[in-house]
Amino acid sequence: MADPKGFLTTPREEWPRRLAEERVRDWDEVYVPGALLPIVGAQADRCMDCGVPFCHEACPLGNLIPDWNDLVARSDWRAASERLHATNNFPEFTGRLCPAPCEAGCVLAINQPAVTIKNVECAIADRAWEEGFTPPRPPDRLSGKTVAVIGSGPAGLAAAQQLTRAGHTVAVFERDDRIGGLMRYGIPAFKMEKRHLERRIEQMRAEGTKFRTSATVGRDVGAAELRSRYDAVVVATGATAWRELPVPGRELAGIHQAMEYLPLANRVCEGDLERSPLSAAGKHVVIVGGGDTGADCLGTAVRDRAASVTQLDIYAQPGAERDEEAEPWPVYPRLYRLSAAHEEARDLRSAPAADADARLFAASTLRFTGDDEGHVRSLHLVGVDAGRRPLPGTERALPVDLVLLALGFSGPDREDGLIDGLGLRLEPRGTITRDQDFATGVPGVFAAGDAARGQSLIVWAIAEGRAVAAAVDRHLSGGRTRLPAPVGPFDRPMRV
Repeated sequence: MADPKGFLTTPREEWPRRLAEERVRDWDEVYVPGALLPIVGAQADRCMDCGVPFCHEACPLGNLIPDWNDLVARSDWRAASERLHATNNFPEFTGRLCPAPCEAGCVLAINQPAVTIKNVECAIADRAWEEGFTPPRPPDRLSGKTVAVIGSGPAGLAAAQQLTRAGHTVAVFERDDRIGGLMRYGIPAFKMEKRHLERRIEQMRAEGTKFRTSATVGRDVGAAELRSRYDAVVVATGATAWRELPVPGRELAGIHQAMEYLPLANRVCEGDLERSPLSAAGKHVVIVGGGDTGADCLGTAVRDRAASVTQLDIYAQPGAERDEEAEPWPVYPRLYRLSAAHEEARDLRSAPAADADARLFAASTLRFTGDDEGHVRSLHLVGVDAGRRPLPGTERALPVDLVLLALGFSGPDREDGLIDGLGLRLEPRGTITRDQDFATGVPGVFAAGDAARGQSLIVWAIAEGRAVAAAVDRHLSGGRTRLPAPVGPFDRPMRV
């Protein structure tokens, strides 16, 4: 390590965010431009270069974190980029969107604030693009084999890039009009500007990957036909079947799924729409669901100039410190975290009915009531205990004009005919059945990412994309592959 005493002498310092009052006026990323590089070298110096670096295990990609921390501390950005890209196809995505389980597994985090691994990763990725360290890497020769990748989220793109670089001819099929999956239309631009996505897509095009947009396999493109045309098929459609909220009044107008709301806001940013038909402007908004998708809705509603916005979380408010008995190091703990969106709602006082950061914890929705025209006007909720049992005397009603359901996803959507067209089997929880080689049981058809794993993190999606690429390459090459496989289909995050 560059500074053996760095973790003792240097406090943790994160990439500063712009003032909430400033950043909610635009859709740019929330961080202060140019403020990361001046601090990141000293932050990388805090890495202890542990003998057994648990950050490797906490990250499913197996990122070589102590290696590139040391190289950043020494200002060797080219070598740091090589180490980072050796395990991660898209570090500028994960450096912005991943919740950083690697930091929970940092050995320093046993009794001190963890190394800012996510910030260092992002700095390396951005510097690599600025300095030209990430040129296209087309294959030296083609294998003569063809692969269709269905879905262009992080799992699909990672699989496509690995297989293209291995020499196979790869086509990515995307049902939307632009490549990117949830990174395009689900993730708001204030979390990741789409220029980062466009840059990688252009790199992949230069390497030889083909993209087919507005092509829903199962409807626009026959699933059986696709299977007959390609030597292998990778299903990486994500988990797009959203969970419902079966309570009285759900049929009222003004109640929408988060993934109906967020894509429209992103299309406004893309220039496709002048104004979203589901804009929260001037409305009282309640978001049901306490996860990241709910926080994305919160930040978007604040930028829409909602009259008020409240987020309901069925879980009790977590503590600020790790519970060493329930969630000991190095597992990823459930802590009270203040996202950029919650910080904005707190500073701008956007949720007068909720706690300081817009969230009502331990709250369960009972029913909706509406006006004579059938539009939702009230959300009735009740406080719950740790077992989600209602607490007597805690029922209350919130005024609402727009309800957004952010309750997660159960698996791939079956409405487009892809699952049935390929003859795929599903697990009881709704995900695609596969074996230890990512194979679905249908010859030549493999499955990866949230469609098979279930709703997960972007690092797991990229890791699965890399691993399924190795499995497909082995299938096409007669049992041999030089591609890395960082995870198996049945691997799971570290937990108690």
